[in-house]
Amino acid sequence: MIELDVLRVFCGPDGSGGNPLGVVRDGAAVPDAAARAALAAELGFSETVFLDDEARGTVDIHTPSSRLPFAGHPLVGLAWLLRSLGRPPRTLRPPAGAVEVGFEGDLTWVRGRAAWVPARTTRRHASAAEVDALPAPPPGEGWLYAWAWQDEAAGVVRARGFPRRGDVAEDEATGAAAMLLTHELGRPLDIRQGTGSQILTRVHPDGSIAVGGRVRRRTP
Repeated sequence: MIELDVLRVFCGPDGSGGNPLGVVRDGAAVPDAAARAALAAELGFSETVFLDDEARGTVDIHTPSSRLPFAGHPLVGLAWLLRSLGRPPRTLRPPAGAVEVGFEGDLTWVRGRAAWVPARTTRRHASAAEVDALPAPPPGEGWLYAWAWQDEAAGVVRARGFPRRGDVAEDEATGAAAMLLTHELGRPLDIRQGTGSQILTRVHPDGSIAVGGRVRRRTP
């Protein structure tokens, strides 16, 4: 029997939204790569994360169709979950590299580099209304992060994420894409994505970028 925690990551201030995440805390229960891929496909979440070594923070991240070197929402979700169990991690280690973890009130932060983000396109629109009007997914190929300023002076962005790979029509909240957009714009952002999610970002002097947000357990 595989124990699975299901969370909502990057929830809005009122607890709405959030991207569903599957967490397998005992990675040894699913040791085979093919079995992990099959489980992630069966669950159908945009990502499922397997914790392989809690002491070192080693993790393995899967979409329904591929394995990722780095992704924001699985790492934020896993860090929050371990903290809720009284074991807050300082570092998580996906294949891309060591990810620093931090906590501030109800916000969980992870810190990485835009170079770790798998290839995707960011596309600016003239208004938040234009972003809202896009079909899910828009025509075309490749991962698309559509965005517009909602309040440029305050750094508030309206965004929607479209993997356009056939398994997930629209990603409710995407930490890696938020990191990439923050790198491109060179400033901290308050991103409102999907139907009610919020992703916060910060730029550090060494070029690394932190993404943070709220996490809740998903109720049936």
